[in-house]
Amino acid sequence: MSAVKSVSPHDTGEAGDASGQLAVDTIRTLAMDAVLKAHSGHVGAPLGLAVVGHTLWSRFLRTDPDQPDWPNRDRFVLSVGHGSMLLYALLHLAGVKEIDADGAKTGKPAVSLEDIEQFRQLGSKTPGHPEYRMTTGVETTTGPLGQGCGNSVGMAIAERYLAAHYNRPEATVFDHDVYVLCGDGDLMEGVASEAASLAGHLKLSNLCWIYDNNHVSIEGNTELAFSEDVAERFRGYGWKTLHVADANDAEAIAKAIAEFRETDDRPTLIVVDSIIGYGLPKQQGTAAAHGEAFDAEDVKAAKRSYGWPESESFRVPESVTQAFQAAVAGRGRPLREEWERNFASYRKAHPDLADEIDLMRQGKLPKGWDADLPSFEADAKGVASRDAGGKVLNAIAEKVPFLIGGSADLAPSTKTKLTFEGAGSFEAGSYGGRNLHFGIREHGMGAVANGMALSYLRSFTATFLVFSDYMRPTIRLAAIMEVPTIFVFTHDSIGVGEDGPTHQPIEHLASLRAIPGLNTIRPCDANETVEAWKVAISQTHEPTCLVFSRQNLPTIDRTKYAGADGLRKGGYVLAGSPDETPEVILIGTGSEVSLCLAAHEKLTAEGVRSRVVSLPSWELFEKQEDAYRDSVLPPEIMARVAVEQAGSLGWDRYTGAKGAKITMSTFGASAPLAKLQTKYGFTPDHIAEAAKQQIAARRA
Repeated sequence: MSAVKSVSPHDTGEAGDASGQLAVDTIRTLAMDAVLKAHSGHVGAPLGLAVVGHTLWSRFLRTDPDQPDWPNRDRFVLSVGHGSMLLYALLHLAGVKEIDADGAKTGKPAVSLEDIEQFRQLGSKTPGHPEYRMTTGVETTTGPLGQGCGNSVGMAIAERYLAAHYNRPEATVFDHDVYVLCGDGDLMEGVASEAASLAGHLKLSNLCWIYDNNHVSIEGNTELAFSEDVAERFRGYGWKTLHVADANDAEAIAKAIAEFRETDDRPTLIVVDSIIGYGLPKQQGTAAAHGEAFDAEDVKAAKRSYGWPESESFRVPESVTQAFQAAVAGRGRPLREEWERNFASYRKAHPDLADEIDLMRQGKLPKGWDADLPSFEADAKGVASRDAGGKVLNAIAEKVPFLIGGSADLAPSTKTKLTFEGAGSFEAGSYGGRNLHFGIREHGMGAVANGMALSYLRSFTATFLVFSDYMRPTIRLAAIMEVPTIFVFTHDSIGVGEDGPTHQPIEHLASLRAIPGLNTIRPCDANETVEAWKVAISQTHEPTCLVFSRQNLPTIDRTKYAGADGLRKGGYVLAGSPDETPEVILIGTGSEVSLCLAAHEKLTAEGVRSRVVSLPSWELFEKQEDAYRDSVLPPEIMARVAVEQAGSLGWDRYTGAKGAKITMSTFGASAPLAKLQTKYGFTPDHIAEAAKQQIAARRA
């Protein structure tokens, strides 16, 4: 793949003529009409950036409206997601066709005029902020500021890895660019700064951020809180920076984008000075244009300033759609058709690689991906689940070439470095490596990983569980978008001992379990860890958090107790006959399951019928049928003890209001693990005593 992107005459054709201005005014009036009808929305960005959007799409963006999932299309990310009507108008005018959840064409427009009229209404394809999977042509869910910027870095990384891995001297399969519209709010958020720093370090020259420099935020002029020289900051990150003094100057915008396309050694930031709410006489250039309500008279005044019929709403001149679709499709369709012809030849020359690309796009795994996974013999000393997890990860990654990821400067501690031959590191100028070095940038790491997952890769991240606080927004968005990003968290409990309460996660499991659509799995030993990875890598529409220990966990004797494959159902009877009615049920996750087993053996020796339930994933367990869940936790047996070195929130659903919970009600302390376990009651004797008290209470 050539690193320098040539600009054809078609790319730099005439703009700013009458037809171009008519299209720009159509974008602006559609945005105003939609927001006015909804009595809700943000019209400022669409008005200020209409020329930027029109110029980028009509003259540069490589996409085919008839095939919007073409793998080598350019990506367009509206990080200023509150300005969603800009994207909806562009999708409508470009004639982008809808693709359903199964990847099939429906023959319908991705965004019809009726959809625009239903802006922000229940069930519409034009929600308040762009949502991935809901609207064809939306590459990622944006709205929380900075997230789209972070995603775009992941998309740019994905293109570089895919190009390095799949392109051949005679065949270019991947060489697309990633464009982002971002604003002051994006660049104030730390996640964008983290991602921008990483992008500059990696010299991602396929990445272009267009910064809407309008000097306005919700509270007023940005000088209230934001006075830095953004261009200078990005030059410090290693970016090329360009400046366009007028967001309505299509030729200056085109010149800047063309210069980005000729840059081959770093990402590009284009600073575009704009007027928020351009055309609204009372609101333009002020904080009121950001999201405050306006009325029909304001819209009429704006339309008059554009020379637009002020009495017409949702007006789309036929000449605009014809010209815009001809421009976008006229460039994109020949490129896509040429790509498909070349890929057919590529498939004949490199069938294995072509099959891998097909699998990626379908969310599938190569045959035999699980053929050589490790198995662990019973061992009282055992192994830390982080160590077991590292072995499993390497075994899977060696068979799945599109599994790529890394840690926040913690690979030696999280055991997530890929060590097999040829794994290598993903670095500037050497983009074929499988190990990403995110640096100490947890929030940015999560956003980048989501962007990679949106670009066909199976991505993973790793850090300590206590730092999931830094990543929660990106984990939440992975769940909203239904992308199968894998988040590895180690150092999962007070088991980190001497590191003390700052590094001992307490409330974090409850926080993760509260996220809808997220699988959180905390395995109890090495063999459950194998099963946890198998579940995570097999997901197609759900992200997974894998929660591992730092300290060794006994490897359970599966000839004596139930098999670890019970993890696939989230919870299972580990000890105690499933056919025997127990007097008490001990429920544990992770490192506490072995404590429950020890308490179970003690109770059994005393003639007490107890059952141990390993419950590594609440989410998977709740998906099982009632009959299965009742077989594991019989409703009539309410003498129950839950044991987890974390907060108690949520455990009532399994213990009932009167069940015992041996959990953490305070933060931890700095001390050796054994002393902490004694202090907080995580011992077999204490668990057994709590079990007997539960039995006695039920008999009273």
